[in-house]
This record gives sequence, structure tokens and C-alpha cells, in this order.
Amino acid sequence: VQLQASGGGLVQAGGSLRLSCAASGRTFSSYAVGWFRQAPGKEREFVAAIRWSGGSTYYADSVKGRFTISRDNAKNTVYLQMNSLKPEDTAVYSCAAKSGTVVASQDEYAYWGQGTLVTVSS
Repeated sequence: VQLQASGGGLVQAGGSLRLSCAASGRTFSSYAVGWFRQAPGKEREFVAAIRWSGGSTYYADSVKGRFTISRDNAKNTVYLQMNSLKPEDTAVYSCAAKSGTVVASQDEYAYWGQGTLVTVSS
């Protein structure tokens, strides 16, 4: 599975961005896809995940109610809609895939895409 993340950019606090994670090589049908982020000087942390089959989702408390993860079967793409962005959301966002259920542990994700930078100005 090859993953391509896109959609990052510069936005003011309170604004919105939508990130995309497109897969190639195989379909996501039996996978879970997660978004992770790494802020400058900090460790990478879990943001959200979705199970392709059934669509169950899981969010970090810090983004719950502001971010929404979704999928598009036809495009084999997972999206992360980010609303009410805060300066502390500034980070490099990466998507990753694993077989089976959604989990927050990045160690269980076998496939990773490159990151896309999100910068939220105050």
C-alpha cells in the first residue's frame, strides 16, 4: 500500500482545512487508516482513525468535536476535515494504514505516507 497525504497549508485560528490520504497499490477495504501529527519538538501523536469496512471511527480527545475523519470508497481516499483550528494544531500530519480494527497506537500501523504541514496562525 502506498499512501499520499495532501491538503496542508497555512490557516488562521478558527479556520478549516481538509487533508486527503489517497491509497494506491491496493484498496483500503480490509484496512484501518489513521492520521497522526508531530508538532515541532514533540513526539508524534494519534489524531483520528477510521475502519474502512463499517466506517467506525476513533478520535483523540484533543480533536473530538472539531475534526472529522471520513472515507470515499470510489476514490480510495480518506479525509480529515479540520474545523475550529487552533495554533496548537500546528504540526506535520501523516496518514497510515493497518489491517483490522482502528487503534491509536502508531506502532501497529504498517504503512505510512509522507507528511503534510499544517500551520495555524494566531
